[in-house]
Amino acid sequence: MTGACVLYIDDDAGLRRLTQRALTRRGYDVTLADGGVAGVALAAEERFDLIAVDHYMPGMDGLETLQRLRALPRTPAVVYVTGSEEGRIAVAALKAGAADYVVKTVGDDFFDLLAASFDQVLARAALEQGKASAEAELRASNARLEALLKEVNHRVANSLQLVSAMVALQSGALADAAAKDALADTQRRISAIAQVHRRLYTSDDVESVDMREYLAALVDELRATWSTDAAPRTLRLEADPIRLPTDRAVSLGVIVTELVSNACKYAYPGASGEVRVALARDGDAAFRLAVEDDGVGMPADAKPRGTGLGTKLIRAMAQSLQSVVEYEQAGTGVRATLRAALA
Repeated sequence: MTGACVLYIDDDAGLRRLTQRALTRRGYDVTLADGGVAGVALAAEERFDLIAVDHYMPGMDGLETLQRLRALPRTPAVVYVTGSEEGRIAVAALKAGAADYVVKTVGDDFFDLLAASFDQVLARAALEQGKASAEAELRASNARLEALLKEVNHRVANSLQLVSAMVALQSGALADAAAKDALADTQRRISAIAQVHRRLYTSDDVESVDMREYLAALVDELRATWSTDAAPRTLRLEADPIRLPTDRAVSLGVIVTELVSNACKYAYPGASGEVRVALARDGDAAFRLAVEDDGVGMPADAKPRGTGLGTKLIRAMAQSLQSVVEYEQAGTGVRATLRAALA
């Protein structure tokens, strides 16, 4: 690798000079150190692309030198140089952190092997550095995208809150009861979607929604809307800790809003009553939603009450989940169920 700066540590003055000349001819910029102490001092002061360390040196041998080098704040890759019969030492050096080892031989073969080892180690180090840089850039990019997505969700939630306030103002200006009820239904649908975006910008996960937390907040809002002194409604929720992708969470939230609203409107005319919402895993890859009441029931040939928009919304949201909502008699009341995939 032409131009690479190498520190060669060896107590043999003759071999040091030969190595410097041989590696210089091969394009390396070589600095010499006559022992471990001097080599570690140079490595601490100057920046090298690679260090080669001989094993047999008086005072501080190669393994101790390697240990000292590895303890420095910044240490380049180290190639360990051993004798021809020193296999166990080479293994010890690799375990201690050496990137490679070269066996000393007589003549230019040693220098060819040393240069080849340097090339391989430097190429590997460049790949690892490139990988680390790419991973760091990817993490930074992901962090920026997550921050941007949170901001988008924040703005969407605020915009939906503004739309809901406009609908409320419009409702207050109307005298027609049916029109006011329709706008109230619209507000609840907007709120169900806004809840999802509030969850996303206040959560560390911007790609999925904790359905237990989301449905708990949604049911609380529906309870505040539908339970009055004149017509008390008890809403209960049982939910497994399930996470759904954002679009599926929105669809399920709208379905729950419509089913609970229908039960609160029609199941207990002129009386108090309970509506139960249950979300549970169904196997490893699916979930099951059930909304149930103990009210007056639903005739087999029952037609949609009101405008029928709620029924259309339920059907459309269920289709987006590749599913359908099924209705059945549950004692005196009605149970609506839906089974769909988690993703």
